[in-house]
Amino acid sequence: MKEKTRPKYSLFRCLGYMLSVAWQTRKRVPLMCLALAALRTAQSLAELYIAPTILRQVETAAPLGKLLGAVVFFTLALMALSAAVSYVDDNTFYSRIDVRCRIVMDMSDKGGATSYANTLDPAFLTLREKAYDAADGNSEATEHIWTTLTDLTNDLMGFAVYLLLLWDLDGRLLAVVTATTALGFFVTLRVQRWDYAHDEQLAGYRKRMEYVRGRADSVQTAKDIRVFGLRPWLDQVQERVMQAYWAFILRRGKVLFLGNLADALLTVARNGLAYFFLIRMALAGELSASRFLLYFTAVTGFTAWVSGILEKCADMHRECLDISRVREYLDWPEPFRFEDGAPIPDLSGGCELRLDHVSYRYPGAEEDTIKGIDLTIRPGEKLAVVGLNGAGKTTLVKLLCGFLDPTEGRVLFNGVDVRGLDRREYYALFSAVFQEFSVMDVTVAENVAQAVDSIDREKVARCLEQAGLMEAVQKLPRGLDTHVGRKVYLDGVELSGGQTQRLMLARALYKDGPMLILDEPTAALDPIAENDIYLKYSGMTAGKTSVFISHRLASTRFCDRILFLADGQIAEEGTHESLLAQGGGYADLFEVQSRYYREGRDF
Repeated sequence: MKEKTRPKYSLFRCLGYMLSVAWQTRKRVPLMCLALAALRTAQSLAELYIAPTILRQVETAAPLGKLLGAVVFFTLALMALSAAVSYVDDNTFYSRIDVRCRIVMDMSDKGGATSYANTLDPAFLTLREKAYDAADGNSEATEHIWTTLTDLTNDLMGFAVYLLLLWDLDGRLLAVVTATTALGFFVTLRVQRWDYAHDEQLAGYRKRMEYVRGRADSVQTAKDIRVFGLRPWLDQVQERVMQAYWAFILRRGKVLFLGNLADALLTVARNGLAYFFLIRMALAGELSASRFLLYFTAVTGFTAWVSGILEKCADMHRECLDISRVREYLDWPEPFRFEDGAPIPDLSGGCELRLDHVSYRYPGAEEDTIKGIDLTIRPGEKLAVVGLNGAGKTTLVKLLCGFLDPTEGRVLFNGVDVRGLDRREYYALFSAVFQEFSVMDVTVAENVAQAVDSIDREKVARCLEQAGLMEAVQKLPRGLDTHVGRKVYLDGVELSGGQTQRLMLARALYKDGPMLILDEPTAALDPIAENDIYLKYSGMTAGKTSVFISHRLASTRFCDRILFLADGQIAEEGTHESLLAQGGGYADLFEVQSRYYREGRDF
């Protein structure tokens, strides 16, 4: 069962938010909702009165012309109202989509601009998923609420008109109709709440089925399926998931059936009592045939209005819960300073980075990943950071780049604490190649320049040449204009892991920031290609402060200084030769790695 939590934003605040977005995006949406509700109420009244009015003409032996006039009047009125309803409904449909798309754009802006630390917070990620679910289609809360508001307004108008119409009848009848309708609604509501409380369980089964099916059809796993004979195993996994899914569906069906049965019994009881009362009045001569038909139809309609009001209020409550999640996501606090931060300090003397007794612990972790590091990276220095996997190298990069703020200590840029700077201006100082690639399905040139227009193609070619990829690009069908990837363009090419790393290196070189961060930039390259990058490293880093992260110790010789990280701390520091001379952890690790390149050595 889902925990019952109070939403951060009340129903009225959520409605106010939606009205505000609509007023800024498409002012007609709330006005059209009101107009549509009024037209539908008028249409219902016309449908209610047409048969009793014609029957009344027959009862009073009205002239044929008057009878035909009534028929023509109601026919034209219904045609006009039906056309007006269709016109207003059709013309507000796309405006509602525009409002929802505006919310999606706001959420996209939030996701792309939020502090990097938020992207590591499970609560933020969960809320983001739920917020996007609320804006994922026409039937979701951020668009469907306009339909709910229209229907609720229509039901309230209809309820008021029908209440006035039935006021002359026995109050006990109205009380019975209202009470049984409300009871039926609450039975249905309880069933719906059960269904809503288990929707994540249902979604989990469906997600697992989609995952297994996706893996079975995936291009990435096609080779493994065939070589390792995984198909029978995948079939067994799918069968277990399907059995659990159908067991849940059977249980859900029983709950829905019992709820529908109870609602049907209440409907029979309510309508039976109402019809018995009206028939008795008619037989006693208290109602004419036309009035009997009017009240007979009105009782059913009154029931529908009461049920509709209760149902739409419940729907609006659920939709406002989803909209509250959207607002919570958009209003999620930002730990970093952006536009309100201080400007970047003077760069005339170069870029210096200093870690002042810095420690960092990931949320939920039991111990620090980085522990009390004191480090100064001087302007123009080429620093290498090496160590085994898990030593804290990538976390150190994130701290230097300002993606994370230390839990203890300070990161200083040219003597100023990074936490006080405009973080986006700070990011602009860095050119970087990270372990996780962000290759887009666009052209080679656009991937390097990270732009669509105003691309300096000569600079793109120069950067590709520096990264050692230009020769391969020239062999592609359209050169720099060849699409990368096949998810969007059928004529795209799939680059190898090493070629992708070179493409990312060219992108970093194109940005030409004063600080260059390379986090395992040669992990996917063969030794010859890796050596080619090393030979070009001095040219890439000329005039820049650079940090080279690697677990391959042979890649450090061209750097001014080497840090050997172990267990989140600087275990050793110096040049390649001095660290070998120390005979410590760096020398031991270098000896292990170098064995594989010594011909004839026993292992």
